[in-house]
Amino acid sequence: MKSVRENTPPSSEEAEVAPAKGRKRESSAKKVEPPVADAPTSEEEWAYEVAHAEASTDLAPIVGRNLRRLRTQRGLSLERLAKASGVSRAMLGQIELGQSAPTINVIWKIARALGIPFSALISTTAQTGTRLMRSQQSKRLSSHDGKFVSRALFPFDEPRRVEFYELRLAAHATEAADAHPPGTMENLVVTSGTVEIDRGEERHVLNAGDAILFEADVAHVYRNTGNADAVMYLVMTYAETVG
Repeated sequence: MKSVRENTPPSSEEAEVAPAKGRKRESSAKKVEPPVADAPTSEEEWAYEVAHAEASTDLAPIVGRNLRRLRTQRGLSLERLAKASGVSRAMLGQIELGQSAPTINVIWKIARALGIPFSALISTTAQTGTRLMRSQQSKRLSSHDGKFVSRALFPFDEPRRVEFYELRLAAHATEAADAHPPGTMENLVVTSGTVEIDRGEERHVLNAGDAILFEADVAHVYRNTGNADAVMYLVMTYAETVG
């Protein structure tokens, strides 16, 4: 698997976003430095959490480029995307510049607002032939507190309806997931530990070796009730082809 070529934030010229269709381009005679983001309020503080130390920092430029491309393709300003996603404009700007590695929760919020699968924001350039994904080279995404870690076990750059993830949930930790697009199915197997899955009013307890298949178009929760880390493998199937 090729390594990410760009680990540095884009230049100021690259960071400028083209105006949406129908908008007048503002005068560029004077270059204005981006404003320094204000400290987050308590309500939006979660959005400013950066990836845990275990998360791969080279995802920052990848997510930034993809976010900028997908947002401009849809003619959305940072302000409109901020309102739709619940992630502040300042945070979105930092992500697009590659200055902040977003957490899993932040990426899910943005993906839902854009109407795209989670993987579209972390996809890399296409490659052909055999794809070997070494464990030590994996790009891991983490929750803000580092207690939930997701590792993709598939390439993002090919059309697909199925995605495969390794999930790790710390002892007594809880991870809440928003509803996915209609028709999305999750097939999950627990290989270590004990996990509770809440889906709406349903609750299911899975021990090592147990599996579950459910419609993931409603909010759901993963909860580790044990004293050791839980390991799960998740196959996510979309109703329509993505990528």
